[in-house]
Amino acid sequence: MTTGPKDKSHLPSRHTTIGPARAPHRSFLYAMGLSEEEVNQPFVGVATCWNEAAPCNIALSRQAQSVKMGVKHAGGTPREFTTITVTDGIAMGHEGMRASLASRDAITDTVELTMRGHCYDAMVGLAGCDKSLPGMMMAMVRLNVPSVFIYGGSILPGRYKGKDVTIQDVFEAVGRHQAGANSDEELRALEKIACPSSGACGGQFTANTMACVSEAIGLALMNSSGAPAPYESRDAYGTASGDAVMNLLEKNIRARDIVTLKSLQNAARVVACTGGSTNAGLHLPAIAHEAGIDFNLQDVCEIFHDTPYFVNLKPGGEYVAKDLYEVGGVPVVMKELRKAGLIHEDCMTASGRSIGEELDRIEREADGKVIHPIETPLTETGGVVGLQGNLAPDGAIVKVAGMSAEEQVFTGPARVFECEEDAFEAVKARSYKEGDVIVIRNEGPAGGPGMREMLATTAALSGQGMGKSVALITDGRFSGATRGFCVGHVGPEAAHGGPIALLEDGDMITINAVTGELSVALNDEELAARKAAWAGPRETIYASGALWKYAQLVGSAKYGAVTHPGGKEERHVYMDL
Repeated sequence: MTTGPKDKSHLPSRHTTIGPARAPHRSFLYAMGLSEEEVNQPFVGVATCWNEAAPCNIALSRQAQSVKMGVKHAGGTPREFTTITVTDGIAMGHEGMRASLASRDAITDTVELTMRGHCYDAMVGLAGCDKSLPGMMMAMVRLNVPSVFIYGGSILPGRYKGKDVTIQDVFEAVGRHQAGANSDEELRALEKIACPSSGACGGQFTANTMACVSEAIGLALMNSSGAPAPYESRDAYGTASGDAVMNLLEKNIRARDIVTLKSLQNAARVVACTGGSTNAGLHLPAIAHEAGIDFNLQDVCEIFHDTPYFVNLKPGGEYVAKDLYEVGGVPVVMKELRKAGLIHEDCMTASGRSIGEELDRIEREADGKVIHPIETPLTETGGVVGLQGNLAPDGAIVKVAGMSAEEQVFTGPARVFECEEDAFEAVKARSYKEGDVIVIRNEGPAGGPGMREMLATTAALSGQGMGKSVALITDGRFSGATRGFCVGHVGPEAAHGGPIALLEDGDMITINAVTGELSVALNDEELAARKAAWAGPRETIYASGALWKYAQLVGSAKYGAVTHPGGKEERHVYMDL
């Protein structure tokens, strides 16, 4: 068992617990049942995104209790607090999705303010849903305190007609239902059994992608993200995480000692080889920004391009997070990457050991079904690809996991929609043609506002059997559950006058994920003429409140859609105030 530091004279909590002037502060602490010994120990914030909004968050409060036990056993005083979560599965397909990405930064801000206001010395963060994972990790890096991240775990797969199913199957069933391919009764039967437990969506969608990132980047203990949420064995990881944070505090190992350019590159490798969510191309730059590290969408995509894709997970593959856990999880994946020299082994981790030292302790090998040997990958390049061209000067991103090389090239006429709802109605009515490139604009971080995900539309296309017959591009985002030739994060966004704002129906668009091209058959003069005639950004109904504020502050998706100047502009270190 680790024992934390006994001397608090150099820690933030000295401001609330030490000296005669802090007698009123100590009175509040005694009112909550703390002993004098506990008041004199280091204070560890145990932050969760617990709520009753969705199954991904519902188990976090219980898991936090095991973290607190670990902190207590190691000589610390845990202080549990919660922050918000907006759950994409519930927010998807309507106005609520505008709140999703903005919630990531609100999570980071509220965790920062809670830690600062109460002068906590270290933190363990528990998160379960898509934006809460990067939001919690961003807070750790922004504060630069000793930190350990722990994922709440994935949901168990449902079972329908002899096959494992996930929430992705339900979204796609809606498209089949609209096309008359399944009945009301079949849809109702599927929706009732697709999500049989607590936990985040089971495929390699955004939550599980960012859970893999938490281990690869070093902020989480090895294999801690793998066990499904209902497994009582998760408690052991919680206790170990509480113990680990006290070890980091004793050794003064802070979040930015762990999150470095090399560890960000390790994380991007794991996203690529697992066919992870395109949203990682947004969240990794945002985490880097908090540390003052230059690591943008194009840097992420360069790593994606030269990383083999060898982990066979939904939505492009066959298996779910539970299957990955049962064959050894992220550590075995990283062992395969190490064989090809694609992992920086000297990066520090939450255990206080390096990545290389951690991987030396892993005995299991690739099973050949879920994790293929890196020598015989599913494809030679990553499951996510970056694109650039005269339609996306700042870049764009597309998931190609499970697609053949022939399916990764598409040229067709633009069918332009001014928002997701218009596109969804057109798809529902099948008022599009095979070979079209569906364009959804004004859905970027500022223009949406909120950079909504388009899962309802893409799932409807897949459900209609048209996922390979049309392509789709947007300045918004896609769910990690999206499949088909769907290009997101097109930048600059329409609200900032990017070329996507200038497209007209019939413009010929080329998407080539093999060469990394996203272009429109218009010359510079024609684009300039259209820009001169452009009427400016579309007005939204969000003229006050949180989404208005977000739209004023948010930057380009290329740099993570961040809302403040970041680590480079800091003038103080929280831990040393």
